[in-house]
Amino acid sequence: MNQEVISAKKKPRVRDRIFAAACELFYRHGVRAVGVDAIVSEADTNKMSFYRAFASKDDLVAAYVRHEVEEGLAHWEATLESYKGDPLAQTRALFKAHRVETCAQASRGCPLSNVAVELSETQHPAKAIIEEYKAEMRQRFRRLAGEMGAPNADALGDTLMLLWEGAYLSPLTFYDRSGPAQNVVNAAEAVIKAFVPEQARSAH
Repeated sequence: MNQEVISAKKKPRVRDRIFAAACELFYRHGVRAVGVDAIVSEADTNKMSFYRAFASKDDLVAAYVRHEVEEGLAHWEATLESYKGDPLAQTRALFKAHRVETCAQASRGCPLSNVAVELSETQHPAKAIIEEYKAEMRQRFRRLAGEMGAPNADALGDTLMLLWEGAYLSPLTFYDRSGPAQNVVNAAEAVIKAFVPEQARSAH
């Protein structure tokens, strides 16, 4: 087979290259700081190809946000599936994985919260997607809290979500990754112990 044909088959589609480049640049530098020129340069393409793939940069930002939502929910579901029927173990597993993620050297915080801050004064379509996702996460934490046997499941769920969101902020100011996110698993355990009676914890 012709070598050029082989290379063409291996090379990702232009749209995929643009999207992958944008995801990386948006997370590293922010959606406002990254322009179309930087994206097409990183993707090794041109503006004409960009606008064939995406109607606008706003359209691309919304696609990026939807992708991050899908990734977040898929990770959540996969983690819970590994400890099906045991909400306490599920919660511990979620926070252990979260500690690894937030303490990684490449961590730049929550991609969705970062976008929300940048777009706070706009009517960007991505904002509604982020708001819906965060509301869904709040309900998921509250549901887990109820399944663990917390008498005040809403309060425990909200507290766990605050820990979760707070851990995302840790690497933004503790550059050596020695910040509070290191202790997010222990903090979650302490909160659960405070909210969930021992008898309910023992049942799991």
